[in-house]
Amino acid sequence: MSVGSGSLESLRELNRLRVVDALRRHGTLSRADIARVTGLSRSTISTLVADLQDRGFIIERPEDDPPRTLGQGRPPVLLRLDPSAGIAVGVDFDHTHVRVAVSDLSRTVVAEASVETDVDHDAPHALDMAADLVRAALAEAGVDADRVLGVGVALAGPVDQAHGRLYDSSILPGWQGVDTAAELGGRLGVPVHIDNDANLGALAEVTLGAGRSARTAVYVQMSSGIGAGLIVDGRPYRGAAGVAGEIGHVTVDDQGMLCRCGNRGCLETVASVPAIIRLVSQTRGEVSSVERLVALATGGDLGCRRAIADAARVVGLVVGNLCNVLNPEMVVVGGDLSAAGELLLGPLREAVMRAALPAATAGLDVVAGELGDRANVLGALALAIANSEQAVAARIAAAGEVG
Repeated sequence: MSVGSGSLESLRELNRLRVVDALRRHGTLSRADIARVTGLSRSTISTLVADLQDRGFIIERPEDDPPRTLGQGRPPVLLRLDPSAGIAVGVDFDHTHVRVAVSDLSRTVVAEASVETDVDHDAPHALDMAADLVRAALAEAGVDADRVLGVGVALAGPVDQAHGRLYDSSILPGWQGVDTAAELGGRLGVPVHIDNDANLGALAEVTLGAGRSARTAVYVQMSSGIGAGLIVDGRPYRGAAGVAGEIGHVTVDDQGMLCRCGNRGCLETVASVPAIIRLVSQTRGEVSSVERLVALATGGDLGCRRAIADAARVVGLVVGNLCNVLNPEMVVVGGDLSAAGELLLGPLREAVMRAALPAATAGLDVVAGELGDRANVLGALALAIANSEQAVAARIAAAGEVG
């Protein structure tokens, strides 16, 4: 039975996409690496790479020649996606700021920008600011808007994955009824994909940061809110309704302060950055920001050090119980407050080990994130890149027609 030319071309197109996808996921690979990742033969890879180079999608990036001894061959030539192949945008809507980043499909960030604003109560204004920041970042990078393949968005609230929008919730009162993907997509004219901020922070840390070696991990985000991103078998676990990991609303004091979610005594009411700042400001005067809080603590202020340690212990208690359920191999602590280093990590680690079963913590690493407050926006970029396959396929096909 013969195979028609159309079928052969469809197979070639599929294999081209497999090569591009390997480079999207890994950033830089040799031809042998691509063959290993895709399962295609080396001769097929050589042909596909040559074709994609002709179409302007792949470029070679030789490694700096290391010293060689007699008998050693040259190092392999590394390949990456050409920056002109497409651009991704990440947007992080935190409770108190909007941050954007622009990268090529190999995850090289070419521009970033951020601005402080009240995100929670005015969605249209926050969306307008995000669109303005994206345009400014593209201009700074010298990138035409028509090269943008998609936008990933990190939202500090529960996300309905089935419908691609936030659940109506008192956590983000100004966003009720707002179709974030459609609204931002309308402002920018490109596809928009959304997820919870902690999920995307987790994705960034296990892809680019401290959790690169972990298949099962918990990412704990300590910022203006508290959330956890769960990684199972190397992928974000979102749960049946997409709200897994909302540890900020675990009750730790049923007679405690009223939380923005409507319950009392949630973890966020005692251990989020605003809660810690509110506490220390009662005794030492106003502390205006998390940067100021961390600076005072690392400079020896006993009240700030104690407040951070107490918050860490409560978070560690909740995370320790989560470890009994999930049994991760790694806990990665990120967010704005992670800048406090061991002042935060030490008591949190101790509380995790005390709360969890010994079997659940055998071999468990509790480490600081490597990406800091950029984790969410880098995860949003990864989300945009992961969802760019159709746009890339169209551009590859168009390039072939032109060629």
